[in-house]
Amino acid sequence: MDYRDTPEEAAFRQSLRGWLANNTIEGWKDIPEDDIPRYKAMRKQWQRMLYDAGYLALTWPVEYGGRGQSPTYEAILNEEVGRASAPPLPGMINYLGRAIFTYGTHEQKLRFLPTLLNGDVQWCQGFSEPSAGSDLASLRTRAVLDGDHYVVNGQKMWTSGAIYADWCLLLVRTNTEVPKHKGISCLLMPMDSPGVTARPIYLHSGSPETAEVFLDDVRVPAENRIGAEGDGWRLAMTTVSFERGAADVGFIANLGHQLEALKREINERGLADDVAIRRRLAQAYVDTRVLTANVARQLSMRVSGRDPGPEGSVGKLLWSRAAQGMAQLGLDVAGADALTGRESEWLSDYFTTRPTSVYGGSSQIQKNILARMLDMPRE
Repeated sequence: MDYRDTPEEAAFRQSLRGWLANNTIEGWKDIPEDDIPRYKAMRKQWQRMLYDAGYLALTWPVEYGGRGQSPTYEAILNEEVGRASAPPLPGMINYLGRAIFTYGTHEQKLRFLPTLLNGDVQWCQGFSEPSAGSDLASLRTRAVLDGDHYVVNGQKMWTSGAIYADWCLLLVRTNTEVPKHKGISCLLMPMDSPGVTARPIYLHSGSPETAEVFLDDVRVPAENRIGAEGDGWRLAMTTVSFERGAADVGFIANLGHQLEALKREINERGLADDVAIRRRLAQAYVDTRVLTANVARQLSMRVSGRDPGPEGSVGKLLWSRAAQGMAQLGLDVAGADALTGRESEWLSDYFTTRPTSVYGGSSQIQKNILARMLDMPRE
């Protein structure tokens, strides 16, 4: 396989690289995420800048506001944004948008897609619950049809961006008499609806990146249901399968930054001849390269027209291993200095990477998915 840029891709990369060099949000890393108005304004500003420049929805069909390009262009975008240390790309767009334009009505597409793209409306994804995280099919949030509205009661957990969001793509149980996978539906819910309470969950950094969301007799118009009743599981699988892929290229770029920082740190501390440290640094490099090869293979499959499938679980496992291993090594190299000064970034990276083997489907669940795909015995 030849992963070099075509002339068209190379021209796109150079144009994008030039744009990123002249377009960013100064001091975005210094905005506290618990300063909700400022942080939300920054996110919306960055999304609008990307949208106006034509760098969003690259792989969407043109009729829905996209550019109809190959997944390779999405990968280039993620790679260059990661290299430039620019603000993160708005992650909800590709997979939430795909859910809406794949399963939504014509009216829903006209109503929701334009503002999803330009950033005027911010979204979150209401999937996980206290008793249904990786085992999503066990969700208990109920929606009962009452006239032309669904009445929703329940709780969502680990809802990223909930305190910034205007709307939520919400999975609910509409039928308890059928197998659990078949009784799930999907609603589009305004976050300012009466009965919705979002409580931030503060991470180690003080960031309210995620939240728990309580739903008490929330009335959602039936016209806001996406797909038919019982389509929720199929829709959710379409959505989460597109969470991985091109975005991983951005993660690889970030890992590359960390690897270079690790080398400098090791040299500055006179540890370059420490055999154990050299071995672990080599392992970090290998883990990053293996992840790179896996992502390239997944992208190659998408370029050839194959939608992502359960083999994406391999990428999730490789990414968790690479990110956690790199951060652990950085913390060990910094030692006690990780509590102060510039080395404290390694402590932050360590805590930031700990949940990577849990969110987005835990490593145990990813292995179960692969075991089922390989038809392995339960024993």
